[in-house]
Amino acid sequence: MSTCVFCAIAAGQAPAVIVRQWPDAVAVRPRSGGVNDGHVFVLPRVHVQDAGTDPEVTAAVMRRAAELMAGLPAANLITSKGDAATQSVLHLHVHVVPRQDGDGLPLPWTPQHTARATAQNGDTR
Repeated sequence: MSTCVFCAIAAGQAPAVIVRQWPDAVAVRPRSGGVNDGHVFVLPRVHVQDAGTDPEVTAAVMRRAAELMAGLPAANLITSKGDAATQSVLHLHVHVVPRQDGDGLPLPWTPQHTARATAQNGDTR
């Protein structure tokens, strides 16, 4: 797709900090810098809208993400499908987020997220 920024990155036609490349995928740093040090996302070189669109491409991307995770002591592997699941770019991408004890990075379904939200809202219940 000519209007897909991730397709342009995968084709080398848009700027990105490339961490690793394979024939079928590329790992890049998020433009924002990510949620912590080492955060990257892996995207296929072909346009696939999300993880449910083409299981073979999704499996290849997951394999590449697993290769990156192999050297990490702890990490999250995250992808989304659709607006309701917070997918903001309609091109399959898998976030590899390195973690460490006490890093303060909550996920929406963890107790840390609830505690952080409560503190930010001034709720002392």
